[in-house]
Amino acid sequence: MLRSYALTDIGQKRQLNQDFIYVSETPVGNLPNLFIVADGMGGHKAGDYASVLAVETVVEDISASFEKNPVRIMEHAITRANTHLRERASEDFSLNGMGTTMVAATCMGRFLQVANVGDSRLYVVGDEIVQITEDHSLVEEMVRMGGIGREEARNHPDKNIITRAVGAKDDVEVDFFDWELQTGDMVLLCSDGLTNMVDDETICQILKGGGSLRDRVEELVQTANLNGGRDNISVIVIEPLSDEV
Repeated sequence: MLRSYALTDIGQKRQLNQDFIYVSETPVGNLPNLFIVADGMGGHKAGDYASVLAVETVVEDISASFEKNPVRIMEHAITRANTHLRERASEDFSLNGMGTTMVAATCMGRFLQVANVGDSRLYVVGDEIVQITEDHSLVEEMVRMGGIGREEARNHPDKNIITRAVGAKDDVEVDFFDWELQTGDMVLLCSDGLTNMVDDETICQILKGGGSLRDRVEELVQTANLNGGRDNISVIVIEPLSDEV
């Protein structure tokens, strides 16, 4: 029996929440469930419009798909969302330059299928915390090239510059990951408003701590806000195999 809890929060510094989350524990088209975090970008209200439009387009496309392969289902849907955002931005000057990150996941029994564009993340938390997605960001590329260390990257001034987003270019490149889940694993999808404010070890401690799933998700958001809350914070936590002993 899969269980989940999700929360999005404006944070301490922003006037607007440009994050958008989607949770369905029941089938969406041929996917058994669907979870999405999108973190919009763009001036004025373009960012919150971008995240909502992208997620709505993805859900609509998946719902109508006859495809059986989860990677193809998600790839087609995110490509369609990218096209939709590009079209709307070309029609309305105030939406020019809008885009959004997107991390999406579906749990198929013991197997997790993940799609990612941008720097919103997916982690699996078992005995330890493992980041499954790779950030599409300038700073992450610097880390991969060996230019800076992981600790330096956490507070780098260019941390918010992303190299891929839905709606940013005519073609979108989506990364896919699959993972075999173990009994007791939790899946975390989040925007960078969480990970820029709370380190991985603390996230792991909170998720493995006591209280209900709701309590732990609320504690993650509260901790990000107590640490400065410089951005919108979105968190989805899934317990995919919660009834297995």
